[in-house]
Amino acid sequence: MDNYLTYLYLLTPLHTGGSANEGNLMGIAREVHTEFPYMPASSLRGRIRAAMEQKHENDDLKETVQTFFGQRIEAGGQPTEGEVWFADATLLFFPIASLSHHLIWITCPLWLDRWSRWLGNDQKQIQSLIKDCQGKLREKAAITTFKAKPLYLQTALLKVDDIDSSIDLKFLETRIAVIVADSNIFGQIEKKLVIINNEDCVSLVETGLQREVRVALNKDEKTVKEGSFRSEEAIPPETILFFPWAVKSTRPFSPRPGMKPEDIEKSKSEYETKSKKHSSLKESLNTLLKNRLQFGGLEGLGRGWSNLKTDNIKTN
Repeated sequence: MDNYLTYLYLLTPLHTGGSANEGNLMGIAREVHTEFPYMPASSLRGRIRAAMEQKHENDDLKETVQTFFGQRIEAGGQPTEGEVWFADATLLFFPIASLSHHLIWITCPLWLDRWSRWLGNDQKQIQSLIKDCQGKLREKAAITTFKAKPLYLQTALLKVDDIDSSIDLKFLETRIAVIVADSNIFGQIEKKLVIINNEDCVSLVETGLQREVRVALNKDEKTVKEGSFRSEEAIPPETILFFPWAVKSTRPFSPRPGMKPEDIEKSKSEYETKSKKHSSLKESLNTLLKNRLQFGGLEGLGRGWSNLKTDNIKTN
């Protein structure tokens, strides 16, 4: 199985659609056990599938797309399992306003641990770093990749004694540099990163979500239409999320017992044709996930535009 890790760099706010709306609030999807925002795998898969169907609408890979992602439910039939799977997209680096540093990014041991699970050969080094950070965060409020005297997280003040910069974060900075290469704004993350505990991270993310109030106006009047007030949540731009995905390996050709030579030759030819199309589609998908794509809802308002970067996960 070929395993990949794709990073989403939000260029515009992302509205993922909530599991429930309360009152006039159009919320976003949140994890049940942490309350962190995320993008469900079903949303990712559906958007990527639609993009691939559009991309190959008029070529010989059109039918292969259907088997690659699995047949849809049609005419009362059952869906089929595809050859590719996607996991949820979760937070990795979240932007926070700072009175002392304008814009910084936060992360926490939970996010780093989730990330490390998919890093293959780099997992042990990140896990060791997480352990060091967890120990230090029992004594300090934050760990930084820069000297901060003092540091404001939004309007909360952290004094010098609350901050640690003694932990060696060189490996983390190097790994981040690879992720954000060729990006001006995101390229600042490695030098403007703050690691805080999971509980503080929940609070800062909650207050850092973008919220907009919308109303509808009565026709021919500049008055608010009754019952039209609503508030919309979104994950802010400059956020980085990630999601793992993989493509199943093609099984080697094996003729069925008792097949005639001419049938074996025919089956082998069909297998080779299918394998070539499978490889072409996998390459096409990899290319798609290294470009720009729009996710989530409120597309008409320009929500969800993201630059994508995809890495192959290498394991020994």
